[in-house]
Amino acid sequence: MSNYILLILLGVAILPLLAFFHSGFPITHDGLDHVVRIANFYSSLKEGIWIPRWAGNLNWGYGHPIMMFLYPFSSYMASIFLFVGFSFQDATKTVFTLSYVASIFAMYLWMNAVWGKKVGLVGAILYGFAPYRFVDLFVRGAIGEHMAFVFPPLVCYFLYVMARSQKSIKNTLGLSLSLAAFILSHNAISLMFLPVIGLYMLYLYLFEAKKSLLFIAHCLMSFVLGFGLSSFFWIPALLEGKYTLRNIVTAGEAMTRFVPWLDFLNSPWSYGGTATLSKSIGFAQWIGILASFIVISKTKDRNMRIFIVFSLFLFFVSLFFMTSSSSFIWAKMTILQNFQFPWRFLAVSIFMAAILGGISIPFVINIMLKQTIRVKKFVVLLFCVCSVISTWYMWIPKGYLTNDESFYTGIYPGTTDTGESSPIWSVRFMEHTPANPMEVAEGEAVITNQNRTGISHQYKVIAKTQTRLVENTLYFPGWKIYVDGYAAGIQFQDPKYRGLMTFWVDEGEHDIKIVFTDTKLRQLADMISFVSLSVVGVGIIGLIIWKIKK
Repeated sequence: MSNYILLILLGVAILPLLAFFHSGFPITHDGLDHVVRIANFYSSLKEGIWIPRWAGNLNWGYGHPIMMFLYPFSSYMASIFLFVGFSFQDATKTVFTLSYVASIFAMYLWMNAVWGKKVGLVGAILYGFAPYRFVDLFVRGAIGEHMAFVFPPLVCYFLYVMARSQKSIKNTLGLSLSLAAFILSHNAISLMFLPVIGLYMLYLYLFEAKKSLLFIAHCLMSFVLGFGLSSFFWIPALLEGKYTLRNIVTAGEAMTRFVPWLDFLNSPWSYGGTATLSKSIGFAQWIGILASFIVISKTKDRNMRIFIVFSLFLFFVSLFFMTSSSSFIWAKMTILQNFQFPWRFLAVSIFMAAILGGISIPFVINIMLKQTIRVKKFVVLLFCVCSVISTWYMWIPKGYLTNDESFYTGIYPGTTDTGESSPIWSVRFMEHTPANPMEVAEGEAVITNQNRTGISHQYKVIAKTQTRLVENTLYFPGWKIYVDGYAAGIQFQDPKYRGLMTFWVDEGEHDIKIVFTDTKLRQLADMISFVSLSVVGVGIIGLIIWKIKK
């Protein structure tokens, strides 16, 4: 029966993904930018940089630190497909498609383990076929947020099996890896889900783990390892964000993006900007929400009633945080404004709606219908079919674009974000391509390009007088300039060359090397990740040896 359900889920999951088998890349708000960012990421990997942080071709060729601040997991996954020969477009499309299927399967895995096959089937369908999922796929092209949907149910699954079997190292490692992948998929969405995960852990502690301190210890160990594994990303992203325009560009923006309550019930499908895209929870999802109130009144299972109430509370809280009713909280808790768009809480809303509908629809069908079990199963399947069909018009992108591979590896006139990751000393967007990688600002010199990679630029300079040079690369902590092997002083706040690196050389012939290095903070973050990875690696090897001996 389980294999039968998995085949059903795979079959319906493929339906909206048929659009990705079309030649070209779907036209979305951010899709093209993501392909270019992945191309820059992969270029760094080929240069031997295992943790890419600088995108040299972005921002009209002036470079950009965006890879330090935007979720790297999707880029790592796409790089695997690039390594085996996929094109940049096809690798990115593959990540989109596999993430969608994986999210549906992950939801089924968890809900089936806790409540059974019918609940797992309905919950997985509601999770995969919520309108916002197709907003991410075909309107926004938000690859990080789209991939992040895989991991909330996986985290919940490992928490559940850990609560039921508290001595399993396998579950501890699974939770650690799931949490790390969640953070690396989308930092903002993972932060948004932390209270949900924490409350679910509390629920399991009280009602499944029988208040076992061992369960709490394993959870804490998993969280430490999960945050440790992902520290190479989130620590610099959190602590070095002060060197970007983030707090300036995003200041107050969220306060203008609240959603009217009625939009959650009915919000027309649109390919327009963030103000017009659909914020609907989904017709089938709302049926599941209403059915959950029947469960509360009819179930004799106290734990089930508590869980439904807990889930309804989180669902309506997530809606509340997207409306202007919560503006006083957004104004006081400025960390929320880093989310930029309150409607990002739709990720939590549809997760909770899928849980509530998955549990409630089979329950209500079971108590309302007096027919045979076979008829009840048919009605459950019919509900799933209607849930899928109700979104069919959302499975089509606005159009397609096709570019040569060289388009993605060349200079790109953009940054792949709204400018919030630009260095604070620079302008938001450079908006023009430099005439040369390095130019003379004052004096007289002949500059010859020697070698150039993403994070290393080498030149031969013959200065006829003392000369001031400008490197047409934006400064960010970590950039260093060496003249004949000696560190040179860098100026990067000259109003004439805003954010660009300038320095002086004496008369004569000089070898110039400009390199992007890791700050001490990044080195520390990398070391924490390495130690955490070593611990997880030892754990995995230990499990393999134990199974072989067993």
